[in-house]
Amino acid sequence: MQDDLMKKNILLFLFISTAILSQDNLRFEFDYAQFKYDSASNYLEIYYSIVPSDFILTQDEDGYKIKGKMHIQIQKTETQELIVNKEWGLVQPLKDSIAHQNSDVLLGVVRFNVKHGNYNIDISIEDMLDENKIKNYSEELSVTSFSNDIFSVSDIELATRIINESANDNSIFYKNTLEVFPNPSIVFSQNTPVVFYYSELYDLNKTTSDKLILTKSLYNNDNVKVYETSRELNTSNESIVEVGFINLKKYPTDTYTFVLAVSNESRTEYVASRKKMYLVNPEVEALAIATVSDLGYMSSEFGVFSEEECDDLFSKSKVISKSREIEQYEDLDSLSQKRKFLFEFWQRRDEDPSTPYNEFKIIYLTRVKNANTRFRTMTSQGYKTDRGRVFVRLGEPDEIERHPNETNSKPYEVWYYNQIEGGVHFIFGDFTGFNFYELLHSTMRGELQDPDWARRLTTK
Repeated sequence: MQDDLMKKNILLFLFISTAILSQDNLRFEFDYAQFKYDSASNYLEIYYSIVPSDFILTQDEDGYKIKGKMHIQIQKTETQELIVNKEWGLVQPLKDSIAHQNSDVLLGVVRFNVKHGNYNIDISIEDMLDENKIKNYSEELSVTSFSNDIFSVSDIELATRIINESANDNSIFYKNTLEVFPNPSIVFSQNTPVVFYYSELYDLNKTTSDKLILTKSLYNNDNVKVYETSRELNTSNESIVEVGFINLKKYPTDTYTFVLAVSNESRTEYVASRKKMYLVNPEVEALAIATVSDLGYMSSEFGVFSEEECDDLFSKSKVISKSREIEQYEDLDSLSQKRKFLFEFWQRRDEDPSTPYNEFKIIYLTRVKNANTRFRTMTSQGYKTDRGRVFVRLGEPDEIERHPNETNSKPYEVWYYNQIEGGVHFIFGDFTGFNFYELLHSTMRGELQDPDWARRLTTK
């Protein structure tokens, strides 16, 4: 949306909240997002909202209702050709006049396939019982290709809530197993501070890098980054849906820009999608120029962690924790303390704070995920096993010797790390026959050492 339209939205919201807006006007908001359809066109979703109490209430044999009309034109800029010229009746049944006055905002969405090019959108809504109650917007629209050469990111749809694995596939807001309830005003407040978002990532397998990083950032109106988090993407899938939320409860009233960016590790390949939003939160005092580190853990990903998520993450982090850090965490008795501890724990291990993501944390948690897949047993998560612990700490061995069927010996493996302490190795044995390998011996300092390890494996 253009900035002028956004300013109208925020002013409109403020007028409504202070009851200054005359009821002769209609509170009508719209927003849109584009998604990949094919090589020549995009899927355009237009979201809108109305307030039923702004419309004249009528009654007939079917009961109480309001009657509105919405009209959308989409016209090619160069040729003036009308691509879309449609009109919809908006009839909303109501129980009675009290329900009319107390009715919630009504949301809707319409969808079109639009070929690449430049367009003008004209969208209007009017009360069919009062021709003076009408509101319209005009907007320029550029429909461009989501590149097939490298990965790409769709537009961002802002939402008031998202229902995962929704069974309501008849809902107009249903897509990709989700029910996404849009926020056409793109305004959030102290009473509705949680910003949900929906986006689609395309062609993730079209990259020259083995790893892609997804970074979520939030900038205030002074273009200062106040929030950021990142994670590694699974590039085995060609395209994925990206959904999530950001809690703006601790942020002051301002205009914010949310950025979803995908890049390879060297950032030679980089794409991003941006979405502007407004927050009205007078209870939080406006901050001076601030950064993520200035705002601390509450502006980071840890600021919305539950206690279970904190405990789970620290459990996965114990392999690289110092003994005093483990003791400190076990002594914490509040959620805020645990969030702050984890924020500082990973901040200390960020090898290059100048980059927008913590490379060490990304690599480490990717190892945890891989360990859970490769070394899981019937009784333990993979990262908690001996092989998983070594893998998470040191990474992939340079060489693995596997001995699954040696004569008169239980199965065992020898892992070699040639670049550590001049070369070290680890020996794991499976005494149970159920793929539960225990560490028997290692030449690395501080690890279990038993030169007579082979005797323990003998089956005679």
